[in-house]
Amino acid sequence: MAQDHLPQSAHGRPSPRTALERLSAGDDRAVRITHTEHLPPRVGRHASWPEGIRVDVVEAIRKAGIDRPWEHQARAAAHAVRGESVVVATGTASGKSLAYLAPVLSALMDGAEPGARARGGSATGGRGATALYLAPTKALAADQRRAVAALAAPLGQAVRPAVYDGDTPFEEREWVRQYATYVLTNPDMLHRGILPGHARWSSFLRSLRYVVIDECHTYRGVFGSHVAQVLRRLRRVCARYGAHPVFLLASATAADPARAAGRLTGVPVAEVTEDTSPRGELAFALWEPPLTELSGEHGAPVRRTATAESAELLTDLVLQGIRTVAFVRSRRGAELVALIAQERLAEIDASLPRRVAAYRGGYLADERRALERDLHSGRLLGLASTSALELGVDVSGLDAVLLAGYPGTRASLWQQAGRAGRTGQGALAIMVGRDDPLDTYLVHHPEAIFERPVESTVLDPDNPYVLAPHLCAAAAELPLTEADLDLFGPEAASLVPQLEQRGLLRRRAAGWFWTRRERAADLTDIRGEGGTPVQVVEAGTGRLLGTVDAGAAHTTVHDGAVHLHQGRTYVVRQLDLEDSVALVERADPPYSTMARDTTDVRVLADELEEPWGEARIHFGSVEVTHQVVSYLRRRLITGEVMGETKLDLPPRTLRTRAVWWTVTEDQLDAARIHPEELPGALHAAEHASIGLLPLFATCDRWDIGGVSIPLHADTGLPTVFVYDGHPGGAGFAERAFRTARTWLTATREAIAACECEFGCPSCVQSPKCGNGNDPLDKAAAVRLLDCLLTAGAEGDALEAEAGDGGGDGAAPEAEAEARPGGGDEADGSAGAAPQGKSQPAPDEGGGETRPKPKADGSAGAMAQDEGEAGAAGAG
Repeated sequence: MAQDHLPQSAHGRPSPRTALERLSAGDDRAVRITHTEHLPPRVGRHASWPEGIRVDVVEAIRKAGIDRPWEHQARAAAHAVRGESVVVATGTASGKSLAYLAPVLSALMDGAEPGARARGGSATGGRGATALYLAPTKALAADQRRAVAALAAPLGQAVRPAVYDGDTPFEEREWVRQYATYVLTNPDMLHRGILPGHARWSSFLRSLRYVVIDECHTYRGVFGSHVAQVLRRLRRVCARYGAHPVFLLASATAADPARAAGRLTGVPVAEVTEDTSPRGELAFALWEPPLTELSGEHGAPVRRTATAESAELLTDLVLQGIRTVAFVRSRRGAELVALIAQERLAEIDASLPRRVAAYRGGYLADERRALERDLHSGRLLGLASTSALELGVDVSGLDAVLLAGYPGTRASLWQQAGRAGRTGQGALAIMVGRDDPLDTYLVHHPEAIFERPVESTVLDPDNPYVLAPHLCAAAAELPLTEADLDLFGPEAASLVPQLEQRGLLRRRAAGWFWTRRERAADLTDIRGEGGTPVQVVEAGTGRLLGTVDAGAAHTTVHDGAVHLHQGRTYVVRQLDLEDSVALVERADPPYSTMARDTTDVRVLADELEEPWGEARIHFGSVEVTHQVVSYLRRRLITGEVMGETKLDLPPRTLRTRAVWWTVTEDQLDAARIHPEELPGALHAAEHASIGLLPLFATCDRWDIGGVSIPLHADTGLPTVFVYDGHPGGAGFAERAFRTARTWLTATREAIAACECEFGCPSCVQSPKCGNGNDPLDKAAAVRLLDCLLTAGAEGDALEAEAGDGGGDGAAPEAEAEARPGGGDEADGSAGAAPQGKSQPAPDEGGGETRPKPKADGSAGAMAQDEGEAGAAGAG
């Protein structure tokens, strides 16, 4: 295979190094760059298409301007034509779409030949072969349909792509079912529309050859676990019609993509991970905004916001003529970055503001296309975007990317950074750190970004809160038999009798049947947490603006909350929990709102335990009770706290999974932590550990929560809990248990390295803390974590000495399974998670719960809570 195609440099624009030098000119700017990484250009390597890719398909690809594939495209296509499921996990703009489109188009063309249909394919609609494409967003599916239609145009009518989602007009849906050969949809529509109505899709499913799963790295946590079960239902229904489709998955660069893809689909998956496409030089800078003269809670120093800093950098890059996209985590943040940049450009040249715009979800398709055209043509030089632009939308010709804060995972970071230099030229990427523990840690520990692989994708299809409603949906689609249970995982056999006992399923000779009149697919929202979604209604007009997950309503649409919808700002006038309605009215307040809640935790089952000297680290099932008690008003540009307002909302309970650690009084004495310092030490360590966990598990800070208690009733010791914010767990706490050593070491380093004296948002303060970040003791937290980590290291050394001595003992595999960080990431059996109200889940089944010593509730066990979990909504 020949080596060729060095990436081309951009002409007429500054090189990445020159652009960065100009941005950092001046003493006050230069010190903000904490690290610069220069990634060299890469030569592309071509190959030939494998046998099995039709000549007419190769010719159509040539007409699109692609003479030969890259090696990784050819390897992925070879797996596909051999009937082997495969995941291609390479960088942004590496041509993953073509890797799966070549075999898909070949199969559709083969199936369109009369001989193929006569050999057993369905003649309905002239289809001898079909393919299904799944995207996490409707916008990406629409983009892919246009790309497929353009590529397949020379192939005639044999390839008929069509989008089938909630926006598809009803008069078009029958045509799609009967005649489309390549159907593009999303997991939600597959779950709620296609599978429950599979009889109407019988001719399509009978001929299904390939299932394409694009951007599969986005299917993680609870959402990913739901999608995994939807795919198992799809495989079961396809088998009913005699089809066994091959899965073709496309992913951003990920750790162990074959294992993650296999966990998602339930079938063995090969992987292609070496990116052989060309890449230009990338200069990647880490940028820390300066401290301001403002002070936060308890006089803590406050840094300039990443939003304001990114807007200033975007302004400077536009003035250099550098096409730039700034990724911002919220819609409102994207609008703000664009607005600030426009105002500053107007002061220099009245013609420049119109060359900057905001791009986010919620725009109409025509508006989005116009923005993309303007960016391609060069009329737009600056774009502030949410992650709506991250997934697959074709944006080429960019010179620079700004990241206003760490996007949550290294996979997303490289996905966003890869948007620059998409045509092979050199590019500049800058990550602007936010004022929080994780971003502060990263800008001062570049090795955590540049020297570590991307994260493992965490999902837990066996979570009974996830699995139970899908067993009901499967039974409604086709009677559920004993032979089907293995398909749904090891927990299915124990769950079905519980569902039968509750009257949801009924057993007959042919298997288990769904017994209710309502649709079984409506038992769960695969992107939410269950419960009736809260409708957001404009008070003056009665117009429905949208919905919010029931689990997120208390924190996002409480009375007084600022709510953003399609660029317009509203304030919640009233949250009616009984009718699940939030009444809002138009407003333009100069602040954002952030809810605070208090939390308590009860241990249900202690399933894994590891001694760290006298300390212990545990993993198991817990019941979390939390209550939103107030909200903060924070000034938009500076983040300054303007005030706090009390709320009166009912408490909520959550049965989930947690990791927790305890220390003894002797250890506290050795660490010189006095009783009056203990609450602040635990509280500070809890906040920082939650802030750092997304570095080790593919979660967002919103996916997890925590509690620290000087004397916990179940453990009888000082205890810090970190728990998954989803019913039954999401796999994040288990990942924390298995990476505990590195996770807590990073937590200790983040606190100790912060330049503040008593604690600030960059290290131990949390904006969500229901206790108002009081008490917090930064210095004592460092001593506490030193004590914990030293005890853990000593315990490992003693264990190693004992192991060297030989003799009988636990099998190494068993030791690795129990030890944090040991062995492979566990499959994550969800254990005895109790019954929830909003969807079927297993009965409480308390046989695994270990009795705990009870402490007197009056012993001063004051809970210090993070209360961050449960606010993650639809993607």
